[in-house]
Amino acid sequence: MKNIEINIEKVFDFIPEEKIYALKGAIQEHIKTLYEKTGKGNEFLGWLNLPSSIDKSEIESIKATAERIKERADILVVIGIGGSYLGARAVLEALSNPFDHLRKNSSYPKIVFAGQNISEDYLFELIKFLEDKEYAINVISKSGTTTEPALAFRFLKEHLEQKAGKEEARTRIVAITDKQKGALKQMSDEEGYETYVIPDDVGGRYSVLTPVGLLPIAIAGFDIEKLIEGAMIMQTLTSYKIEFEENPATIYAAARNALYNSGKTTEILVNYIPYLQYISEWWKQLYGESEGKENKGIFPVSVNFTTDLHSMGQYIQEGLRNNFETVISVNKVKHELRIPEEKNDLDGLNYLAGKRVDEVNKMAELGTMMAHIEGGVPNIKIEVPELNEFYLGQLIYFFEKACAISGYTLGVNPFDQPGVEAYKKNMFKLLKKPGY
Repeated sequence: MKNIEINIEKVFDFIPEEKIYALKGAIQEHIKTLYEKTGKGNEFLGWLNLPSSIDKSEIESIKATAERIKERADILVVIGIGGSYLGARAVLEALSNPFDHLRKNSSYPKIVFAGQNISEDYLFELIKFLEDKEYAINVISKSGTTTEPALAFRFLKEHLEQKAGKEEARTRIVAITDKQKGALKQMSDEEGYETYVIPDDVGGRYSVLTPVGLLPIAIAGFDIEKLIEGAMIMQTLTSYKIEFEENPATIYAAARNALYNSGKTTEILVNYIPYLQYISEWWKQLYGESEGKENKGIFPVSVNFTTDLHSMGQYIQEGLRNNFETVISVNKVKHELRIPEEKNDLDGLNYLAGKRVDEVNKMAELGTMMAHIEGGVPNIKIEVPELNEFYLGQLIYFFEKACAISGYTLGVNPFDQPGVEAYKKNMFKLLKKPGY
């Protein structure tokens, strides 16, 4: 079976290969530091060996809970923000039929999200939508006091209790929270909610392979064991035992840091299929929150091609030359559509007759890469054999491992996020929260 591969050949026109490999010694030290747990943020390295150490009994418990929720609810509301929802949403969006929400009958609950914003209209309309629905709640918060999810949970808990009755509501609420402390843990104990633990040593943006991501993914009907298996393979492929040149995570970390050192301060994650949009959103949080510190770091942005070639494509082609692209290229699609021939050929597309739509998309991908390289934009390519649970597990772990190595190479702690608190302090002051 093929694995995800990385290709940095289209960087060599901009940076000599030896400059990338000049980082080899430092990066090998950084990956050693990760495994020895001697670097910054070493108390948050639980994700490092997570794929190979997930308890089988926990997987079975998650699957059993998924079946129970499936029997009781048509809708699952996942309440969380940042890493507490982005990882699950990324996998769900990548694997789901984009038109499933329009189908009335489904054997699995539909997933909707709350607590990822403070929009009054969004929350109002969600509650209105749920009034005639059988729904369950999966609330995810280590503390239980983060404003956005806590606010959403307060409304939805009350609504579910009024709609279904307090006793039934208890059976439809699952909390993923701290093992021992925090407001949500206390409430769960008092109310008798089923709970799963967010490990103390796993930060939110690295938590997809904990119950934070696994439970919603299982409830939606996807194979969490395949997801974990893919991540476990990538754990092996990126371990400290693998030579620098053969390790996709070290190669990616070296290439992006060498580009950053040469003045390429913005990384654009590119996809050519819309299913990957939320993988990009998760990636932006992972790298932005991990590296954006001490007035340094690569700025992570994303585009969805070919859609954004008709908007952002202009800037990428001819704008400020401070960016590089990392392209996620999916080799095999799920379905086949061949382009029909038209008698009058008014749209001028008969030259494509008989070709698959994906062939056209692949040529757009290649043509864009050629144009952007000619325009001064280096390209890194990540090849994914196909989109399924196994390869998404590989992709997730690959990005996590490379992020940690890259953060250490940059000289920052890739596992904290002190800057996130700044807006909260001001918001609490303005809202006259006690103590602020």
